[in-house]
Amino acid sequence: MTDDDRAAYLAGDTSIILDPSEAAELDDLRALLADEALWAEPGPGLAERVVASVTEASAESTSRAQVVDLTQRRSRRIWYAAAGIAAAAVLAVGIVVGVSSNDNHRVQFAAALTATPLASGASGQATLTQTTGGWRIQLHATGLPRLDNGAYYEAWLKNADGVLVPVGTFNQPTDVTLWAGVPPTSFPTLTITRQTVGGGPASSGQVVLKGTTEPQH
Repeated sequence: MTDDDRAAYLAGDTSIILDPSEAAELDDLRALLADEALWAEPGPGLAERVVASVTEASAESTSRAQVVDLTQRRSRRIWYAAAGIAAAAVLAVGIVVGVSSNDNHRVQFAAALTATPLASGASGQATLTQTTGGWRIQLHATGLPRLDNGAYYEAWLKNADGVLVPVGTFNQPTDVTLWAGVPPTSFPTLTITRQTVGGGPASSGQVVLKGTTEPQH
């Protein structure tokens, strides 16, 4: 019997056939996880009690032989118990540290982009979201023609000293995703330039859109 089969049985799949003793253990675990008290919001002082329990448990010594014997004889029960404890621990930690499963707490900046004389009538907006890999930039602009055949657009972040950091190239500024390794707190200006292949890695200076990023609350 695989772990996937056990998980399916716990989820209510009646086609899974188990031996009576294993089925009884899984039924007990299902009943435990169905208990509303397990998912109730922890009371004050949870973090202190968890730390105290971990400290007390770590102070207890158990010989290697006892641990090996216990693991061999009770591996399945440990797996079941760990599954239930892990589910409760994830919920408790989420409540204690206030972590949300959605993106509501991610740091975000936004910029309204205005046209320069090189792109009269164009406009755009960008949203910068902090991730573990860097800053994800979602860009959407209108009024700019598609560039091909050796021509393209390039986005840049610029700091107060005029230092430019490239954050990506594209042909048409519609729902474009760019990435930056520098934060908008230090590089607050976002610009879009027209570039040509063979023109070198530096900015051409042909800015068509520009804007300043602002934090979103």
